[in-house]
Amino acid sequence: MTIKEIAGLAGVSVSTVSKVVNNKDQDINPETRKRVLKIVKEYNYTPYGAVKNTSQAKTFLLGVLMRNTDRNSQVVRGILQTAQAHGYTILLFDSQNDASLELKHITTLCKNNVDGLIWEPVSQASLEYEHYLSGQNISVIHINMPGLPDAYHIDFQQMGYALTESLLKYRHNRIGYVLNKTDCRSDSVLEGFKKCLFDHQINFDDKIILYYPDESLLKQIINYRFTGLVNSHISSALFLYEQMRKLHYHIPFDLSLVSLTDGTRDSIPYPAISCMEIPYYEFGCHICGQLIDYCEKKSLSEGLFSYCTDNVLDCESSISIPPSLRSKKILSVGTINIDSTFSVDAFPQPGRTTKILQSTTTLGGKGANQAVGTARLGQEVVLIGKIGSDADSAFILELLNQENISTQGIRRDPDQQTGKAYIYIEKSGESAITIQEGANAFLSEDNISESRHLFHNAGYCLLTTELPLSTVLEAARTGKQAGARIVLKPSAQKSIPDSLLSMIDLFVPNQKEASTLCPGHTSVEEQADYFLKKGIRTVIITLGEDGCYLKTADVDKYFPASSFMPVDTTGGGDAFIAALVSYLSEGYSLDQAIRIANYAAGFCISHPGAASALVDKLTLETYISKLEPELLNHDGNYHMVI
Repeated sequence: MTIKEIAGLAGVSVSTVSKVVNNKDQDINPETRKRVLKIVKEYNYTPYGAVKNTSQAKTFLLGVLMRNTDRNSQVVRGILQTAQAHGYTILLFDSQNDASLELKHITTLCKNNVDGLIWEPVSQASLEYEHYLSGQNISVIHINMPGLPDAYHIDFQQMGYALTESLLKYRHNRIGYVLNKTDCRSDSVLEGFKKCLFDHQINFDDKIILYYPDESLLKQIINYRFTGLVNSHISSALFLYEQMRKLHYHIPFDLSLVSLTDGTRDSIPYPAISCMEIPYYEFGCHICGQLIDYCEKKSLSEGLFSYCTDNVLDCESSISIPPSLRSKKILSVGTINIDSTFSVDAFPQPGRTTKILQSTTTLGGKGANQAVGTARLGQEVVLIGKIGSDADSAFILELLNQENISTQGIRRDPDQQTGKAYIYIEKSGESAITIQEGANAFLSEDNISESRHLFHNAGYCLLTTELPLSTVLEAARTGKQAGARIVLKPSAQKSIPDSLLSMIDLFVPNQKEASTLCPGHTSVEEQADYFLKKGIRTVIITLGEDGCYLKTADVDKYFPASSFMPVDTTGGGDAFIAALVSYLSEGYSLDQAIRIANYAAGFCISHPGAASALVDKLTLETYISKLEPELLNHDGNYHMVI
């Protein structure tokens, strides 16, 4: 550092600095003298007259100047051990992300005439200090400096690529990336994540980037139904492991996790997460070896600025195939409507005008409602039905896509309007419904046959008798042939043929429907027994505020309703069925699934609307966890075949 630069830092003239350092400062103000001497010492300034001939002999002394040593402890360890093995001594300095402190350290390194320096600059502007080092022929290796082509760095992009590929090998395609807001390495890992998706023909969308820490993180994971997550930091992976387990997600059965780790997790008593170790120690050895070769004028290896290792996971404990490849999808064959809901003081009566207090327009129909309900509870769902080619049909398809429901089985009829339902809701929550069938009435047996491929790998097939009876029979036969369990919700039928009843695995009428279908039997128990004798394996009669009644060959049991204030009972039965089959699909016992389904129905009837009132998995399980946490415990095995 020159005398002019020292004068500039002290805010005095060059002559003032000269007088102070040469003990000719009798006329200098004491405060000024003190300030000048402080800066001279801090920046290791040596007066020209005191400079000796600089020796060209090697000192076997290396400098290490880090932006922050706390985050580079393993790198420093690798540097120290490599230097000692080659007969070098290390001077270590920490800039603490402070550019002024960094400059002071550089002047100290120059004063000690180090042979070489490993330098992690505080910022791009710090590179202007390099002339001090080159002026004394000090060899320099830069590290972790984006934008500097010859700066050495760990190849985090390649590690991000390898982490993502580890999930793709397990056939995941709904993969999210958890970006740590507080560390720049996350951005490099993200680039590798994007490149890997591109190379494997998987579309990238900004919605699959999740931010840690972020209040909406868990909700985004559940709503988007990610099956695998790539983490750039073990802290976010451990957080997700703990929080998802609290929400009764099983790692890796429901969600796979992979992460980078810096080696600190060994001290944390926690279940194993599949990790790639960041090679900080090896990187320190590498850059120190390169600097020593540089100082000793040996030829340097080409292309080693970007450092990477084999990028192998230390274990595969938190990776599994996606749930959709283990569990079967749910097929909903039913009506699809536009629901117009009217809140009224009393139902319309002949000769009286009924005032509408409030109205809404939403997606509806039992087929659509049950599809939305199961999708919100984390299931893979395919909906088969028919809509028109009007504006309502476009609105419906957009809503279904937003709910992540497959619409491959939905056909548009150019000659028909989309079905409509007009729903009147009294203050008590009771509803009266009028329906304009529209395209629903034209879903045919041929349409089912054309959709036969969609029945493949279906665990449950949900049916409703609101469709033409011949179509329902064909759907039941097709579902049976595909190995699916058939679930029927009877509606708008005074009788059901025995040929259909004999194919039903799970029959879920409400009390009014059960009474209509077997008028000679007055009690719920007698009605359930009647259906059982028709060949149905399991009968559940829903009883509104009294809960439901279960009847099988071996079980005869009432279940109480959950405690919710009714607002609109329209979608309660659909919510019940959606939750019932969702939790049966996940391996819960029939007893557990019914109790959970009662909660789901309660949530639905406590809100206006049908599809719009269906509960999501996070909300449902958070609520149950507070009241009956043991209800959500299961081992993933099927306890009762339906």
